[in-house]
Amino acid sequence: MKYPKEKRTYCPSCRKHTDHKCMQVKASKPSSLSYGSKFRARARGKARGMGNLGRYSKPAISKWKMTGKKNTKKTNLKFQCKECKKSHCQSHGIRLKKLELV
Repeated sequence: MKYPKEKRTYCPSCRKHTDHKCMQVKASKPSSLSYGSKFRARARGKARGMGNLGRYSKPAISKWKMTGKKNTKKTNLKFQCKECKKSHCQSHGIRLKKLELV
């Protein structure tokens, strides 16, 4: 998808519509301290012991795969105001394979 390098949009710090410079931000990796990661680690620990111990045995967390995983990621767009030089992120990312700033 082609996206403009400059866009006129609302600036929360200026409290008015101004010209903004658009840039793509690299997404961060998921945290190992997140709720889901802790939940999976806890669930993994419940299956310890000899044999099955009356419950289903679970494989290692590295073997757990997301079923029906999406083949595109949401892009993070950052906007920098040309007047006050403050930057803010887009409220919601766009799901696309490739972003080209034109």
